[in-house]
Amino acid sequence: MGFSYRTEDNGKISDLPQLHRYITGHNSEGKAVVYSQNDFEWESYAEGELAFSVAYTTSEFPVNLNKDADVAEHRRVLESGNLGLVQPRGTVFRCVDFAPGYACGMHRTQSLDYGIVLEGEVDMVLDSGEVHPMKRGDVAIQRATQHQWVNKSKTEWARIMFVLQDCQPLVVGGQEYKEDLGTNSGLPPSGN
Repeated sequence: MGFSYRTEDNGKISDLPQLHRYITGHNSEGKAVVYSQNDFEWESYAEGELAFSVAYTTSEFPVNLNKDADVAEHRRVLESGNLGLVQPRGTVFRCVDFAPGYACGMHRTQSLDYGIVLEGEVDMVLDSGEVHPMKRGDVAIQRATQHQWVNKSKTEWARIMFVLQDCQPLVVGGQEYKEDLGTNSGLPPSGN
């Protein structure tokens, strides 16, 4: 059942520890088993100053786990090469590594995001001018806001784990706000 592999780094560019993913499932008797296990696979952006690893995606809610439909759909989404920051009608579980001193562009996703700082310290910068320092263990709940992540350290990498969930269109003061990837994302639009 499933598959297992480990490599030296799977494209990891930071000096942070490699992460491992374990997907569970059921055997023919209905007992819990590990369906697959593998190292995170990383993609480099921003000339090596930013790395993404998508641990899992879903494309519907509630998720259909029967006959491993969700696993097949996750593979299809990744193989399509069209995954933006958000998966329409679904979720994205993504880890992001930020190089020392790196600041991503100001951006907005049409999603509800949970971001957990795993390593380092980052500033969460909002388009209102607010700056909120975050350290290991701190959680940001981004509700389709325009924001930016800044790794405060000049010597250490930072890591944030995100769960992004598609959301209904956001309307504030009669104005609808949509995804805005800024100028330096290099990512395809999410299409939601």
